[in-house]
Amino acid sequence: MTNPVVAWHEEHAYFRRLLGLLRKELDVFHGGERPNYELMVEVVSYLRDYGDQVHHRREDEAFARLASRVPELELPLVRLQQEHRVIAHAGETLLERINAILEGAIVPREEVEMILATYLVYYDSHIAREEDSVLPRAERALGEEDWRAVKDAAPEAQDTDYASLRRRIAQQT
Repeated sequence: MTNPVVAWHEEHAYFRRLLGLLRKELDVFHGGERPNYELMVEVVSYLRDYGDQVHHRREDEAFARLASRVPELELPLVRLQQEHRVIAHAGETLLERINAILEGAIVPREEVEMILATYLVYYDSHIAREEDSVLPRAERALGEEDWRAVKDAAPEAQDTDYASLRRRIAQQT
C-alpha cells in the first residue's frame, strides 16, 4: 500500500501548482488583460471534480477517524470539514461566473477578481493548515485499517478528462 500521507502531500502539492496557475491568470486579469478563461475552467473543474469528490471525501473520513483518536483535534478538524464545503461552493460560484463570461455575459471585473482571489486565499490556507497540523498527527495516529477506510471513502479517481491539464502542468516545470 502506498504511504497515504505521502500521497496526501503529493495531492496537495499538485493542487498548489494548479492554484498557482489560477494566481497567474488572476494577475493577468488584474492587469486589465484577458486571462485564459478556458484554462481557468479546466483547473477549477479539476479541483471541483477530483478535489471535492475524491480528495476531500477521503480527508473527511481521515478527519473523523483522527478526531476519535486525538480528541483535542476535533474542533479544528470540524472547521477543516466546513472549509471543504466552503471551497466547493466558492469553486462552483467561480465556475458559474467564468462560464457566463465565456457565453458572452457581462460580469463586473471586480466581482470575478474578488471571487477568484477569495478562492485562492481560502484554498491555499486550507492546504497549509492540513499540512502543518493534520498530516503529521494523522501519520502517527492512524493505522493501516484506518487508511484503507480513508481510501474506500471515495471512488478511485479517473482523471482521463484532464490529460490536457496534466500536459500543461508538465510543460511549466
